[in-house]
Amino acid sequence: MTAASLFRLRRTFPVRATALCLLSFAAFWVAQRLAGVTMVDLMVYRAEGRAVLDGADLYALRATENDLPATYPPFAALLFTPLPLLGTGLMRTLATAGNLLLLLALALLTLRLITGGRRLPHPLAWLGAPALAAVAVWSEPVWTTLRYGQINLLVTVLVLWDMRYLPGAGPARGRRWAGAGIGLAAAVKLTPGLFVAFLLLAGVVAAVRGGAARPWLALARNAVCWFLGATALAAAVLPRDSWQFWSGTFLAADRAGHPEQTANQSLRGLIARLLHTADPGLWWLAGALLTGAAGLAVAVLAGLRSRPAWAATACGMTALLVSPVSWSHHWVWSVPAAVLVLHEAVRAGGWWRRTGAAALTGLFFTYALWWVPHGPERPELHQGPAEFALSALYPLAALGFLVVAWRVALRSGAVEVPHAGQVPEQREPAAAERGRAGRQAVAKE
Repeated sequence: MTAASLFRLRRTFPVRATALCLLSFAAFWVAQRLAGVTMVDLMVYRAEGRAVLDGADLYALRATENDLPATYPPFAALLFTPLPLLGTGLMRTLATAGNLLLLLALALLTLRLITGGRRLPHPLAWLGAPALAAVAVWSEPVWTTLRYGQINLLVTVLVLWDMRYLPGAGPARGRRWAGAGIGLAAAVKLTPGLFVAFLLLAGVVAAVRGGAARPWLALARNAVCWFLGATALAAAVLPRDSWQFWSGTFLAADRAGHPEQTANQSLRGLIARLLHTADPGLWWLAGALLTGAAGLAVAVLAGLRSRPAWAATACGMTALLVSPVSWSHHWVWSVPAAVLVLHEAVRAGGWWRRTGAAALTGLFFTYALWWVPHGPERPELHQGPAEFALSALYPLAALGFLVVAWRVALRSGAVEVPHAGQVPEQREPAAAERGRAGRQAVAKE
């Protein structure tokens, strides 16, 4: 390829990637309509909004023909109050369009975190956010998120927005809002609260090592404040529902469904299917504690070694593993995970790395977990080895990702972190330019 043709390709690629993205989104929209998706979870959100407007008992409602309950904190129900004001068709159209835009935002934030805000290097320069979104929309977690009208992409984008403020993530504007994304995401869905633990641990480790703990602890503090503020607002508007939720309902994990269901891709679901029991009990608790500790350790290591994308995704994967219920559509963290492992495989080289990265990415496009028997008869309690393996793909992929993230963080080496109160030496641009000119003059003499 000549230099001129390479330049033309670079110049026209954004247009081609955008056209590919629009074409893929259009095909996706048609496919969802042909599949007759009902967006059942979106209908539950609408019922929650109606319950708030009518003053009904939020956690006593059962919505749709499946008798689905409300499982989110009360603050989420406040956000759903506009939904009953929309017609069903318009609501579904807006939800689909909004989720597609959020997928594009997820792709942009992922690439930005990987590069620290700098220009995208090869091969990411040839991938681009539109092309990434065009492919990712066909993965099982993203497809199912839009099929159900879920809010997983919103929650993930809120968290990744805050990850821009991590040390090593590059310059980020609007620091006064730092922490709002994580805090609001945790007020809507509790699992993003694990990111607060990650930030606190990173700050403590940085302080012990004599580094700058303030950026980590300040982000954690702000996230907690936003969470408490949103929760307090919900308590003021919905005191009865807030008391009911926080006094015990939030601990009732089985309200969301049976733990052994194939769609539950958390460790709890995996252990329930492995042991053929509806109550994995202490086995799950022990596994969750060990996995949570290991996952947070990997995230902290990656964060302190200026690998913000790996740190954020490791924490997100850990949250999915240790949560009592992680439905397959919750696994939209597979998008940044796939980009990270593919980029690392191309950068590091080796056929085995590339094969492993391709396999980890590809399994999220196979829909294999739906190949096994599932349904109200609870056949998952009687799975054979092959069925169990197919229904365990996501947690196994997450554990594999954590191993890769740990190895990447170790290879990154120790990063020099300024001590508290230590300000790196900086010079004005004009002074720096004069210094370069002087050095060049001396060299010529």
